[in-house]
Amino acid sequence: MKKGILLLITFFAVLTLMAQSHYKVDPAHTSVNFKVKHSGITFVNGKFEKFDGGIIGSLDKMEEARVFFNVEVGSVNTSVPMRDDHLRSADFFDVEKHPAMTFESTHIDKVDEKKYKLHGKLQIKDVTRDAIFDVIYGGVVKGENGAETAGFIAKSSINRLDYHVAYDPEGLGIGKEVMITLYLEFKRAAR
Repeated sequence: MKKGILLLITFFAVLTLMAQSHYKVDPAHTSVNFKVKHSGITFVNGKFEKFDGGIIGSLDKMEEARVFFNVEVGSVNTSVPMRDDHLRSADFFDVEKHPAMTFESTHIDKVDEKKYKLHGKLQIKDVTRDAIFDVIYGGVVKGENGAETAGFIAKSSINRLDYHVAYDPEGLGIGKEVMITLYLEFKRAAR
């Protein structure tokens, strides 16, 4: 009897998951960007070149969707190879020990028809903390190959010291606040 109930629950769980839409990030039309203050007078901009992610759920009920994102930290690019190598080192990201940073949503609050607060767990190095992204939903179009494509802009800021990205020699003036901006396109996956 218990085995039959368990099979029935599993069957309905699989049906529910199958009924949900799956959207995969389109790396050709997505960028993961950051900027940090330097010497207190300007900013250094950078981005990560390798990442993946997705949305599971309906775009009509975004507040019920699940969002996940993974970034290969070694793909950092600030257009200065020597600085990028330093960022990969143990002084900053320590990519040998911590090759990826991840985000997984915990819930989404709808602010209005185009704006959302995306709450989740952000892991960088050996630290996982709550993070909130302000999200603007750009809408849906039929993209390449007729695939339904959704666009978003997501912004947040974090204190890098909270994530043990703590290199800060005296006098260098590297800002603690890291401003994050993601320009995102997700394509609906074929079933």
